Amino acid sequence: MADPHPRPAVSFVGAGPGDPELVTLKAARRIAEADLVLYAGSLVPRETLQGTKAGARIADSASMTLDETHAMIMETVRNGGVVARVHTGDPSLYGAVREQAALLDAENVSYEIVPGVTAAFAAAAAAKVGLTEPERTQTVIISRLAGRTPVPERERLAALAAHGCTIAVYLSGEKPEELQEALHAAGLDDDTPIVVAHKVGQPEESIHHVRLGEVAELVRGRSLTRQTVYLVLPWQSDDSESARSRLYAPEFGHGCRSADDD
Repeated sequence: MADPHPRPAVSFVGAGPGDPELVTLKAARRIAEADLVLYAGSLVPRETLQGTKAGARIADSASMTLDETHAMIMETVRNGGVVARVHTGDPSLYGAVREQAALLDAENVSYEIVPGVTAAFAAAAAAKVGLTEPERTQTVIISRLAGRTPVPERERLAALAAHGCTIAVYLSGEKPEELQEALHAAGLDDDTPIVVAHKVGQPEESIHHVRLGEVAELVRGRSLTRQTVYLVLPWQSDDSESARSRLYAPEFGHGCRSADDD
């Protein structure tokens, strides 16, 4: 299918969580068209790059600095080529797109951002859980624990978790004890349901339904410290009955269906 939009020189491509079949059609096309495919090999499995064209240069940026990746991109652009800069998940979450784009802006190089499937959504699908539910929660917060990248004080996990909604915790797999401490400080008890999703979408994927009090023991015992996302579900209960969405209720009218007058 022809692309209705002209291709910019550089495409920041979201490659999803690791499953090659969760790469979007547009992302796959951008990778297939590229003269340079520059990918974050520490997180993006090589299998997600299938379909690159003959003669394309494929480079792993894991050991490179920002200046080095930019120089490689500009070399390709100046030679008339196009680039796919491939990031894990979605480029807008915990990526380094802003600073890379600023360098391109400074040299008047056109670019685009191609969204991807983020780990929280893939984890929820693999775990067969919803992130929202009528009358229980309608809010999802995506955050992380502080590490080498600090977290603003107003966004500390204990403060966010006090809302009682779903929280997806990224980039914190190696800190299960700190996760438990922060959630306890928010008032969540040890029975709070947690999904621990490790390398979701990859061959090594493992999905665990546990309670808050069991998280550290599981993570330490199974060495799940890298590429793990936590889904915190304080509103979830063991009740078999849950509220149904009003969207399909017979008395709920909308543009495609009239309300039941009975």
